[in-house]
Amino acid sequence: MGEPSALAGPVRVTKLAEPTGVAEVILDRPAQRNSLSLEALEALRSSFEQLSADREIKVIVLSARGPAFSAGHDLKEITAHRADPDRGRAFFEQSMQSCARMMQTIMACPQPVIALVEATATAAGCQLVATCDLAVASDDALFCTPGVNIGLFCSTPMVALTRNVPRKRAMEMLLLGEMIDAERAAEWGLVNRVAPRAEARGVALSLAGQIAAKSPLTVSIGKRTFYDQAHLPVDEAYALAARVMVENLLARDAAEGISAFVEKRPPEWKGF
Repeated sequence: MGEPSALAGPVRVTKLAEPTGVAEVILDRPAQRNSLSLEALEALRSSFEQLSADREIKVIVLSARGPAFSAGHDLKEITAHRADPDRGRAFFEQSMQSCARMMQTIMACPQPVIALVEATATAAGCQLVATCDLAVASDDALFCTPGVNIGLFCSTPMVALTRNVPRKRAMEMLLLGEMIDAERAAEWGLVNRVAPRAEARGVALSLAGQIAAKSPLTVSIGKRTFYDQAHLPVDEAYALAARVMVENLLARDAAEGISAFVEKRPPEWKGF
């Protein structure tokens, strides 16, 4: 597999031996269906922050162990805090803020993050899939934003969902709270690839390997600019993209890549 990290608890991190340059972040609360307790949220954020600073890591795969990819927020933990003097308000605010920080940490991570979904992803678990840059699902995976069914609209999952799925489809998921299968998730744009259960991991690692073989500088520039320009008016988006292209052209890896293409040889990336 690779080199395990020292992190213990609800999240494990492993640097894979193959493909090189790939790390795997594993949700590891199978008995709790990988629900996102406050501890799990903070562990995820810490894991991605540490990997962000690791120049050896070019791509991150996010996976899960057990019968669910993630069931979303830990409802037992939420229910327990209703007994607090403030009926849980402070804890609920802390949890939602922690969740938002964690999701934005994934987006800000310079490495692309690929979700490998081999089970059910619901509520904030579905949000986690939508937040990742790419997603691969096994053909038996299911997706859902079911909060409306229990009186808690999936408002924070909605943020990531509406940035991946057309509005009418997002509203359908949010208002009906029904499961959709992997094929429909791919059709609607929530996931990139669907593969048989036995092959899904291989597909995710193949994508990771392809990306890891490219210039890490170029990939990180592209990811950052993708999110930076997405909310801008078209003229501002083009202005930003043009500035980024100029800076990218001045980088050593761009000069190397263009020279290698012209000279019909493999490029040698340095990451600057």
